Amino acid sequence: MTTGSAYAKVSGLEMYCELHGPDSGRRPLVLLHGGVIGLSFGAVLPALAATRRGVAPEWQGHGHTAGIERAMSVPDLASDVVGLLEELGIGRADFLGFSLGGLTALEVGVRRPERVGRLVLAATHYRQDGYYEEVRDPEYASPRLPSRADFQEMAEAYAAVAPDPGHFDAFMAGCGTAAHAPLPWTADDLRGLAAPTLLVLGDTDFLRVEHAAEMRDLIPDARLAVLPDTTHMALMKRTDPLLPMLEEFLR
Repeated sequence: MTTGSAYAKVSGLEMYCELHGPDSGRRPLVLLHGGVIGLSFGAVLPALAATRRGVAPEWQGHGHTAGIERAMSVPDLASDVVGLLEELGIGRADFLGFSLGGLTALEVGVRRPERVGRLVLAATHYRQDGYYEEVRDPEYASPRLPSRADFQEMAEAYAAVAPDPGHFDAFMAGCGTAAHAPLPWTADDLRGLAAPTLLVLGDTDFLRVEHAAEMRDLIPDARLAVLPDTTHMALMKRTDPLLPMLEEFLR
C-alpha cells in the first residue's frame, strides 16, 4: 500500500520518494532500486512494508526524478539518499539495495555506518572483476544479460513515469557508466562494515558467485543466498524463496 509520495529538494534534485506501509515504530526500510521503484520492488514491497514504513526513492534521472547536469556516480547517489533521509527526519534505517541500488546501499554502509541498521545487498559487487566479462559486452549472446523483452519492459516502465520519456537511452547509458566505473571500496572497507549483511544473487546473475562468497567472508556479520535458476532481471521477482529470507533477516 502506497501511503504517500513527495518530492524533496536534495543536492539540486527534485527527488521523488514513495512511502509505503505504517509508521509502526520499527526502523524504516529504505529500498534502493535498479531502475524504477515498481519494476525493481513491485513483487516484494507490499509484504516488506506490511508492518513497517518503507521508503522508496527514485534518484537522479530515474523514474519520476528528472536528471540534472551531473554525471551519475555511486558516491553522489549515496549522498543523495542520506540527504533525503535527513529531509524525512530518519536517522537510522535498514537498507535493501538491488543492482545499482545495491552499490549505493553499500556506499552508505561503508561511509555512513551510523545510518544503517541491517543491510541487504542484492546482485551487488565490490570490485569490477566481480562481474563476468561477458556482462560488459552487450554484443555477447549471454543468458546473464537482459533479453529484448527485459529491455522493452524497462523502457515501458520508465516511459510511464519519467518527466521526459524520450530520455531512456541516456538514462541507461548513465546507469551503465555509474555501475561500471571504478568502485570506491577495498577489502578493508568490507571488513569494517558494522551492519549485519545479507548478500543475495541469482545463479545466472551478472556477478560471479565466487565474488559474492568472498564478500561474505570479508564482512564480519554476513550471510549469502544464491537463488537457483535465477537471472539478474528475475532476482527480485522470485518471491517464494526470497521473501521468507528477507523477512527473517529484517525482523
